[in-house]
Amino acid sequence: MAYLEITLKISNNNRPSAAKVYTDYKEPFLKQIKGAQSKELLIRDEDVQVLHGFASVVDAKAYLESELFNRDVVKALAPYLDADPEVRIYDVA
Repeated sequence: MAYLEITLKISNNNRPSAAKVYTDYKEPFLKQIKGAQSKELLIRDEDVQVLHGFASVVDAKAYLESELFNRDVVKALAPYLDADPEVRIYDVA
């Protein structure tokens, strides 16, 4: 098991639009991406995190190279970001 954590700086007024992007792409992520197991939206005052669960680190890295991520998700989120996202992959021991 592995987790992909993407931390996003999004102002409060843009959060509803960004949450819609999360909702729109959750099902395609779970159905189309190899090894995808879960996707959760975590909200804090200072940022928003999207936590993706995968079968392996290899699957998490492959998602970051996928068309769904780069062509669809990144493009849809871009107008709402206040800074570049922070991306981390964790291997579950």
